[in-house]
Amino acid sequence: MVVFGLWVINKAGGLVYQRNFSDGLAQLTSNEYLVLAGTLHGIHAITSRLSPTGPSSGAQVIEGESFKLTILLTVTGTKFVLLTPLAEAAAESILQRVYEVYSDTVMKNPFHTPEMPIRSEGFDSRIVGLLGSGQS
Repeated sequence: MVVFGLWVINKAGGLVYQRNFSDGLAQLTSNEYLVLAGTLHGIHAITSRLSPTGPSSGAQVIEGESFKLTILLTVTGTKFVLLTPLAEAAAESILQRVYEVYSDTVMKNPFHTPEMPIRSEGFDSRIVGLLGSGQS
């Protein structure tokens, strides 16, 4: 299992968590990550309206030449985005486990304010245990 990065985007399109797991990724500034998250949120909203067969949950996978973005949309509108190589077949199941960690550590934390940046050592340590060590 190879994971390049993980993003968590709130229902308004704000980036509330970002972590890189690969040294090969371009080093972006905080503002650039915020812009990327907002852009992905907009693309996801547009693709949810493009379905010719009726209602859609939007884009679930976006592929580039050497990577793919796999998106898990929760019922609350939070998006979990996993950056992986094109060949990674288990991205959906990995995202489901990330969502379970988020539910157990972040949403059950009485000091966390929903829709705000995730500042939880418990979440970080469990994500590192699940996906491997990475860079913040």
